[in-house]
Amino acid sequence: MPNARVLVSLLTDQEEFQRLQAEDAKATAALHGLDVEVLFAENNGVVQIQQLFRAVHAPAEERPTAIVVETVTGEGLERVARGAVKAGVGWILLNRRVPYLASLAQGSKAPVSSVGTDQMEVGRIQGRQFRTLVPKGGNLLYIQGPPDTSVAQERLAGMRSAIEGAHFAVNLASGLWTEASGAQAIASFMRLKTWQSAPPDIVGCQNDSMAAGALKALRESREAAFAHVPVTGCDGLKDGGQRLVDVKQLAATVITRSNTGPAIELLARYLKRGQPMPAEVLLPAVSYPEEARLGAAALHR
Repeated sequence: MPNARVLVSLLTDQEEFQRLQAEDAKATAALHGLDVEVLFAENNGVVQIQQLFRAVHAPAEERPTAIVVETVTGEGLERVARGAVKAGVGWILLNRRVPYLASLAQGSKAPVSSVGTDQMEVGRIQGRQFRTLVPKGGNLLYIQGPPDTSVAQERLAGMRSAIEGAHFAVNLASGLWTEASGAQAIASFMRLKTWQSAPPDIVGCQNDSMAAGALKALRESREAAFAHVPVTGCDGLKDGGQRLVDVKQLAATVITRSNTGPAIELLARYLKRGQPMPAEVLLPAVSYPEEARLGAAALHR
């Protein structure tokens, strides 16, 4: 693998899971003797396209061997992907399920694959957490990521399937995976009449950063009742969501693995041994606390 280089394109350095993915990419690449460059797109699709365009259209000797990318936009940057593969640059998509990958891989000499978490199961875990934390049901405010992304869509679908038959009224808000956007979602919802007539009994967030922002906004509000509304998140970093659960700020989270390390691991096997790239890899997720522990804790609330 002489001079094998990997470009890792991520959403933003303002979100803890994205920073974890950057560190995981660097550590895994170092283990396999790969050079890696990490770029953050500032949650801006245009910025990301410009960054990737420059890489794909650089002189041949300066192009990366492969691009590992979590796209800002939900459609997965098909034109950029096809341009990359045409230029001989591999394309490994993170946490996006898009229809073009199958045709892109056909006849391609460059590696093409996708690596992500089982997002439907993440949503189902969240739904079961809601049922445990609020067993009688109630008003659920659910803060999702950008709604055009498959991550947000699949987590929402999984959550809805898990609460089916329970007495939850679901209100949706959207954020950008950042703490500030979680706080803004709460602030925006507070201005609606819905908030006055049907305040939330639980707030569920599709990541821990938005959960931390939502938690802060709730606690800073002048409504005393909101100080005790349970808030849940997702990602479950040891020093992030898990710590917030341990200190009883978040009610629960979902532990998900970084996708960049497994993606680069697959790429290294392909480059070293010619091992074929799988079309898709889905990584598992687990509840934190474990669902049995969460149920026991809920009984003593």
